[in-house]
Amino acid sequence: MSVRFGVFVPQGWRMDLAGIADPIEKYEAMTRVARVADSIPAYDSIWVYDHFHTVPRPVHETTFEAWTSTAGLVRDTQRLHVGQMVTAVAYRNPALLAKMASTVDVMSHGRLYCGIGAGWYEHEWRAYGYGFPETRQRMRAFREATEIIYRMWTEDEPTFHGEHYTIDKPINEPKGARQPHPSLWIGGGGEQVTLKLVARYADACNVGGGDPDTIRHKLGILRQHCADLGRDYDAIIKSTNFNVFPLRPGEDGEKATERFRTALGMSYEEAQRAAIIGTPDQIAGRIRAAIEAGADYIIVNMPHLAYDQQPLHYFADAVITQFA
Repeated sequence: MSVRFGVFVPQGWRMDLAGIADPIEKYEAMTRVARVADSIPAYDSIWVYDHFHTVPRPVHETTFEAWTSTAGLVRDTQRLHVGQMVTAVAYRNPALLAKMASTVDVMSHGRLYCGIGAGWYEHEWRAYGYGFPETRQRMRAFREATEIIYRMWTEDEPTFHGEHYTIDKPINEPKGARQPHPSLWIGGGGEQVTLKLVARYADACNVGGGDPDTIRHKLGILRQHCADLGRDYDAIIKSTNFNVFPLRPGEDGEKATERFRTALGMSYEEAQRAAIIGTPDQIAGRIRAAIEAGADYIIVNMPHLAYDQQPLHYFADAVITQFA
């Protein structure tokens, strides 16, 4: 399977719209990046995060909601897949989420990547009234939610009676545009629950945060789960994420990253730990190591795109072409 690439659009979660005052213009900046990416054949997808509060600290700054943004973006683009990395399933009833995803898949003519995960950002969980159950309970709920979503897409009158969720023959029509069902991506590296759910239900996974050793280990666990369940391991897309800041020849990294570092309250040393700030060849080397570890889909976040879309072209021309 050839390597494909996706890119996050500026949504606000990483303080990547903080330099724009007007909320309408913030949204249009997100759309503008999506449209530019849509015009560059090297990109297969664009992505949003499912968060309500900013990082690294919750502040009174824009964070656009993931699924309404997804619905808008699939109509603002023509070619790209549009995904969430990843939907926290506890934030929406899973039967409703399945219905929403089915609708967006039709709206996009089958271009939806529906990403789901258990969720982790305690501050927004509590602020929005979801509580914050201990990990074991969150994972049990995640397991139930994943099965419900899958069954809503594949059965006409599904029933499910679990510890956390119940459905009783909900009608979900249309189930989507993509066949046999919308593309399901599961994010996370939990070895006993999450990766087993990938093997059972998912079209794709997201693991490792770009670290080759973690990717190799997690995919080894996934391969064993696939063998145990009789699933074709090679049929599953294996994605991983990178934060990147591509530098042009002779460009000073500290100066070039000043705007996004200021928004995040980061020193240059902290930014270097959080992202690959380097030449296209340096970035490609890190990506190549992830591919050698088993990844075949690379999703990148470039922090300055709301203000300058040229890095989209530069990354495609200088980095992605090395993997053509």
